Amino acid sequence: MLGSLNTRVMLEYLPDIWQGFLSTLMLSAAGFAGALALGIVACALSIQPLRWLRLSATVYIDTIRATPLLAQLYFMYFGLPRLGVVLPEVLIGIIVLSLNSGAYVAEIIRSGILSISRGQVEAAISSGMTYLQRMRLIILPQALRPTISPLIGQAIVLVKDSSLLSLISVVELTRAGQMIAIDRFMPIEGLVATALAYLVLYYLLKSLAGIWSHQNRLPGRA
Repeated sequence: MLGSLNTRVMLEYLPDIWQGFLSTLMLSAAGFAGALALGIVACALSIQPLRWLRLSATVYIDTIRATPLLAQLYFMYFGLPRLGVVLPEVLIGIIVLSLNSGAYVAEIIRSGILSISRGQVEAAISSGMTYLQRMRLIILPQALRPTISPLIGQAIVLVKDSSLLSLISVVELTRAGQMIAIDRFMPIEGLVATALAYLVLYYLLKSLAGIWSHQNRLPGRA
């Protein structure tokens, strides 16, 4: 099957694959930025002393982790218009990716926060720091450092999850590959071209994780 792969057609659609590659990169970057913001907020709420704040974070995290991403995507795409809220498909895609990954990011950051010794937190409290000052100056800088590799791993998952946005007509990498199958009736060429592009994205993010891990193993670094 692969021996009869029509590389000429793949090269002919290379500009479309490239545009899909850039679109996936943009969607993933925007989605992960939103996920990081949501994750930090949800994590901060989950360690609050007030029970109702902890409960709100728990409901969000558990609901997202217990439901499929596709169900969340369809709920936003078909459900919001019935409530009178009409948003562009791209914006819906970014929101769904952010909400979904944000729950996992919250747990990753929470594990980093729990790794900080209680003595540092108590010292910050005794010095008169407010909760926001403790989070900004003491806790988050230390919590984020050991979680960079897991966060990059979550970013890789988000990139792959972004392929589902093709189901709501968002033109990204998977959708670009589908065009080869639709226009030329060559599904294998479309799948191979898409897979190769995703492989490039995967190794780019994996290299970033490797560089970070290597730098943090070097002697003399904090």
